[in-house]
Parts: sequence; structure tokens; C-alpha cells
Amino acid sequence: MQDERFVMLGEMRPGDEGKIVEVRGSRDVRKKLADMGLVKGARVRVVRYSPLGDPIEVRVRNYNLTLRKDEAKFVLVEVVGK
Repeated sequence: MQDERFVMLGEMRPGDEGKIVEVRGSRDVRKKLADMGLVKGARVRVVRYSPLGDPIEVRVRNYNLTLRKDEAKFVLVEVVGK
């Protein structure tokens, strides 16, 4: 049984909030995401998806960030509220 509290960032719905638990992927991917503020322990909230579902807009560290779903799939989040 999968723990529903832990999801990949790209699987969250608008309004969902969480705390980043882990950033996966190659070293280059992890560095790129860290440079954008997506680091372990950071709070993140999904703002909206584009009309076609990609990219997604998230709120992290007091700014809005747009990223592709193929980047968001590397970010594991513990869902903490709406």
C-alpha cells in the first residue's frame, strides 16, 4: 500500500501544499532544481496548471516558479494541507 502523504510534485493538485522530502535525479537535475529553490525542507504549494497540463506553477520561498512536469517528477513532497 502506497503512503498517500508522499507524492511527486507533478501529481499534486492546485491548492495542495507540502514540504519537499527529497529531490531525485542526476546531479545536474538536482542542482538545477536546487538553484530554483526546490530543496529538502522547503514548503511548496501548487498554484495552477496550464490549460494543457504542462507546465505547472508552484509557490516556493515566496515566489512563483513555473516548471515542466518532467522536472516536477523528481521532487518528492509530503502533503501537509490545502
